[in-house]
Amino acid sequence: MNYSELTQLLQDYCQTTETSFVSNIPNFVRQAEERIYRRVMLPEFRKNATTTTTASNQYIARPTDFLSVFSLAVVDGSGDYTYLLDKDVNFIREAYPSASTTGLPKYYGIFDGDGTGSSGNFILGPTPDDAYTVELHYYYDPPSIVDTSTSWLGDNAESALLYGSLIEAYTYLKGDVDLMTLYRQRYQEAMDRLFNVDIRTKRDDYRDGVVRVD
Repeated sequence: MNYSELTQLLQDYCQTTETSFVSNIPNFVRQAEERIYRRVMLPEFRKNATTTTTASNQYIARPTDFLSVFSLAVVDGSGDYTYLLDKDVNFIREAYPSASTTGLPKYYGIFDGDGTGSSGNFILGPTPDDAYTVELHYYYDPPSIVDTSTSWLGDNAESALLYGSLIEAYTYLKGDVDLMTLYRQRYQEAMDRLFNVDIRTKRDDYRDGVVRVD
């Protein structure tokens, strides 16, 4: 299902082509995508990014599409990976009260959030003593189907995207309660199927046993 098809379905289901409704369809779809992306963490929503630390600088910038960390590793000059431990900023500050304490980083924390002209930063402890390669494996916000015409959700989770968008659209219309209840039920059924995919991607049936789904 591409964006044009989704747009048409929303108008057909809601039985309206009223101008303000149609102009708000992109908002309905984006809200539905946000709802879905915050509830499931599938491998398709992961990315790898690399950057380089600066000696004597304990901060590294986060990617602009960052949602949450899967892993963060520092690669030394020999190519060996050291996976950093996630700690609160106050732990790092207490462990290394002076930013001049340098070495191969052991810990990282999310120092700040998005700001004007900034995507936020990680803080490392101790402060890097050299230019190390840093590999970040993270969950990200995929581009919206509104902007790209097609998306993973549109291709692989049509029901979740459709009924999530319908919930937003029908809320805008202040629609019938019974029909809204049906849309929410269908959305939850679609999300349950996505959760099952999420669980399976984090398991190995050969070693962990087959997941039983009732």
